[in-house]
Amino acid sequence: MARPAAPVAVDTMGGDHAPEEVVAGAVGAVREHGVRLILVGQAPRIRAELDRHGIAGEIPIVHADEALDMGEGALASWRKPRSSIAIACHLIKQGRASALVSAGSTAGVVATSRLRLKGQQGVLRPAIAVTLPTEPRPTVLLDAGATADVKPETLVQFAALGTAYAQVRLGLAKPRVGLLTIGAEPGKGNKVTRRAHELLASGQHGVEFAGNVEGHDLLRGTVDVVVTDGFTGNVALKTMEGTVRMAFAEMRSAMTASPAAKVGALLQRRRLQALRDRFDSDTYGGGVLLGLNGTVVIAHGAAQARAITSACLLAHELAAGRIVDRIREQVAATRTSRFGRWTHNDREGDKQDRPADKPADRPAEEAPPAAAPPPVVRPTPEAADRLAEAAPEPPADS
Repeated sequence: MARPAAPVAVDTMGGDHAPEEVVAGAVGAVREHGVRLILVGQAPRIRAELDRHGIAGEIPIVHADEALDMGEGALASWRKPRSSIAIACHLIKQGRASALVSAGSTAGVVATSRLRLKGQQGVLRPAIAVTLPTEPRPTVLLDAGATADVKPETLVQFAALGTAYAQVRLGLAKPRVGLLTIGAEPGKGNKVTRRAHELLASGQHGVEFAGNVEGHDLLRGTVDVVVTDGFTGNVALKTMEGTVRMAFAEMRSAMTASPAAKVGALLQRRRLQALRDRFDSDTYGGGVLLGLNGTVVIAHGAAQARAITSACLLAHELAAGRIVDRIREQVAATRTSRFGRWTHNDREGDKQDRPADKPADRPAEEAPPAAAPPPVVRPTPEAADRLAEAAPEPPADS
């Protein structure tokens, strides 16, 4: 008989509307989807919210003394070792929780999760994967903000992380991977993307590479996984979010501009509602931090109860699909000798295995420079004659 998955730990203190909306979303995940949860945060405030929903005593609570503020960055992971995010990560390490859900500061969540859960062996850098509302099926975009500066090998490994995520999240056996750059031709892009294209196109990394994709391809669904660095991915994601909001605002204004427009909108209300639901970020649950020894789902900082419910359901499904194990397998298939030298575990092992006093590891002592030969002094003809006259007579032959 299979052992049931551990519950999902929810950081109730993270987000602009914590803990009220976070607890409400957690209650919705329990009641609507039967997801097992552990609520982490300030216990008195959590109990008060559970009482308000009439579910007190039904969801376990783990008290945390501290909470990361939304304005705090990566250093907060060191300043607040007893934060609700840190406690939730500790529950994952103990096996008491299978995943973490937080709507807190992205920098704080990423830094604390990396510090507490550590990266998987062989993973160079973690990446945040988000789901784009494309047709006929969603598209995975990563990295959306975890690692801004990357190397070509890091992008290759992001392709492996995205492949594993698409297999679990979208149910695809061989997801098609595209590299985001400024042109479809192999030679387009900067040095990093051009080299990453060469590595991916070699076909030696266990990734179904479909070539380069451009910015206008992000919402066309031409590939299943789009790979880029965290800086570009975050800018692209927020640009799309702003564009979608503006488009819907303009559409709403046009549909209410006249009585005839209102009638037309009423006749198309089902189609318009379906379109709105497809582009509603609350239905996707947020971004997933991939590459750590644990599943971490990062919801939007302004998430309401509905978005938290979706995030809890996403974390539960990923944990049940054993996303961490799937990533480990995919990274192992993708690694090259260069990856082996760059992984933090291998680097530490190299330092431990190398003898400190090995003669070959020490630079050879430099020999003192040889003394310069004395200068040759040639006497003048007059001086040579005087030296000859002063020289003693050679002994006679006996």
